[in-house]
Amino acid sequence: MKRNIQDEITRNKVKSVVLMILVFLSLIFIAYTIGQIYDPTSAYFFVVIAGIFAFIFTFFSYYYSDRIVLASVNARPATKKEHTYLVNVVEELAIAAGIPAPRIHVIESSDINAFATGRNPENGIICVTTGMIELLDRTELEGVIAHEMSHIKNYDVRFATLVAVMVGIIVIIADMFRRSMFFSDGRDRDRKKGGGVLLLVGLIFSILAPIFVKLVQLAISRKREYLADSSGGFLTRYPEGLASALEKIKKHNSGKMKVSRVSAPLFIANPFGDFKVSSLFSTHPPIDERIERLRDM
Repeated sequence: MKRNIQDEITRNKVKSVVLMILVFLSLIFIAYTIGQIYDPTSAYFFVVIAGIFAFIFTFFSYYYSDRIVLASVNARPATKKEHTYLVNVVEELAIAAGIPAPRIHVIESSDINAFATGRNPENGIICVTTGMIELLDRTELEGVIAHEMSHIKNYDVRFATLVAVMVGIIVIIADMFRRSMFFSDGRDRDRKKGGGVLLLVGLIFSILAPIFVKLVQLAISRKREYLADSSGGFLTRYPEGLASALEKIKKHNSGKMKVSRVSAPLFIANPFGDFKVSSLFSTHPPIDERIERLRDM
């Protein structure tokens, strides 16, 4: 049965938003629980503080994450003289997508890969490997560029940044809480005995929450890849181009790109391999499943 592209896009958007809400509720809950344990009258103050930290981290990530990512992968700007073919494809698809043409950067790597960054469509950046330029034909290259352009148009980078910040805040708060439990003096421990059940719940949650929200973050990453696949197929009106590119990635890539693991979720395919792995800890959906979905459209 053929999948309706617009329905697929809508389903993936809804799933991503639901997962995002789960991360947000986890942040609120852990801040409130810790507040109840230490000072019930100030529980909401803890929630406000957590929100302020999230805002500050989001602000700096929003404006500087693209520069950090490009520097971490040693990317260089593409030029029309050296990369005429690539520039033309990007400009044509930008017109079709109705967004400004993203800036283009290139990574020296024989692997076929690409990622998008930038805080909004006006500041979008698409980064590709030299292997992708050399090994993909026109329809395959268009498929990959359309996928990355969809990330920009769907504000995936902003979405992923916000989720990453909230996950980071939860990890920091949970770690601070556990450390305070072990290093507080006897009087603090005596005071905390009065709220034994709540204290136990807080301790368990501080251990499990970082694991839970990290799994949710990875799930969001996988859902956004499905969304970009669907949106990219809709943009080119030829999902087979991207499906064929993913097949080449599966067969050709070494899985040994010299990039940071922090930047790995941004790439269209895991730069460290494991293309067939389907698990809760995967940053990307299995390539075979992505290919199947694209060919069902």
